[in-house]
Amino acid sequence: MSVNKADVAKIASLARIRMDDAALERMVPELNNILGWVEQLGEVDTSGVEPMTAVIANTLRLRDDVVDADPLTAGGRREDVLANAPAAEHGFFGVPKVIE
Repeated sequence: MSVNKADVAKIASLARIRMDDAALERMVPELNNILGWVEQLGEVDTSGVEPMTAVIANTLRLRDDVVDADPLTAGGRREDVLANAPAAEHGFFGVPKVIE
């Protein structure tokens, strides 16, 4: 696949980039070189390669999901929390309506 001056002008227009004719002429071989590299990468056999999200293996460090024994942080204090709310409705914080 290769691009010409009209293709580069169309891409620049879509990207809202103003380019004069000289800049368009300079970009044609650059974009063709980039497309050549992409085609070359497409020829590489990757059938035995596992997909990855990063080069370095990352493992997620998890903690045990346990209920805290501290009565201040263990939960079950809905009434105490809602006592500070300017408006509480049905056990939840009441907020003003923002959508008609």
